[in-house]
Amino acid sequence: MKVNIYYGGRGLIEDPTLYVINKIQDVLKEIRVNVGRYNLYEQKNGISMLPNTFKEADAVILAVSMEWYGVGGLMQTFLDSCWLYADKQRIKDIYMFPVVVATANGERKAVEDLRGAWELLGGRVCEGICTYVSNRIEFETNQVYASIIEKKAEEIYRIVSHKAPMLPNSINSCHVEIPSAGIELTPQESEQLSVYVADDSFVKKQKEDVEMLSQMYKSILGKKSQPDSEDDLLKKLEKAFNPKEASFKAVFSINLNDVNKTIVLDIDDGKLKSNYSSSAKADITVNAGKDVMSKITTGKTTFQGAFMSGLITAKGRLDLMRMFDRVFVFEY
Repeated sequence: MKVNIYYGGRGLIEDPTLYVINKIQDVLKEIRVNVGRYNLYEQKNGISMLPNTFKEADAVILAVSMEWYGVGGLMQTFLDSCWLYADKQRIKDIYMFPVVVATANGERKAVEDLRGAWELLGGRVCEGICTYVSNRIEFETNQVYASIIEKKAEEIYRIVSHKAPMLPNSINSCHVEIPSAGIELTPQESEQLSVYVADDSFVKKQKEDVEMLSQMYKSILGKKSQPDSEDDLLKKLEKAFNPKEASFKAVFSINLNDVNKTIVLDIDDGKLKSNYSSSAKADITVNAGKDVMSKITTGKTTFQGAFMSGLITAKGRLDLMRMFDRVFVFEY
């Protein structure tokens, strides 16, 4: 048996959705279920390829964190890709269990959105988990809640292993077809197209061309480029370092994309080593423009705030985002 989990949250350590799906995953693994885990925030450039992971799946868990309204952009993009590229004949045999954990009201509407989307895709919809969390610590330490989640995981196993029949719904029973724009594609053609869409080399080339044209026009208009200030960034980082908050060990690697330089910040129990180099042992790797780092080092935005707003991207230990803002204190 194969169950795939698709997590549409932002991956923050305080997200209670992670607690729920981790517990479900642990229970399923204990009863020897093959579990695949796909964090959509890590797959932003390849979401259109994810419908290909349905090939061996008997069931899927669509998990979202409802922070203010709806299922969130990443899950919506994933569902759009399922509509465009997934093999609908394969989806008909797949059970879907929605998991919605909300820190704002409206969790039932989000569950209905997931159920409605999967029904339109032709899949089998089951009862999942729908809950509101006002206090994450109390929720995660409550043994009654933990038992309910574990029983839900066992129920998932029973439904899928016995291939439980589902009652008909109006969409499938009445053969309602939703017209789609464009030409009809076979599953094989859809898969090939999804591979093309996931390839961002064309987008990268466009960005390079735009940057080249920008520099060319600046030169034509006689605009002098500002002198490099990478050393100023390093000095500001060193000056803002607060050793009292740095009672941990971590290596930050900050790639300045527009100047092709990398700042490495090695923190070890209150001591900082900073330089321009590259580090294969970095705990977190960040991609940022020099102007964004200037905003951070002048106190106009926080490190985590820049990440949340999409100004910078990162991979690795994302919990270090918050620690960065505690260790480096910048002033306006």
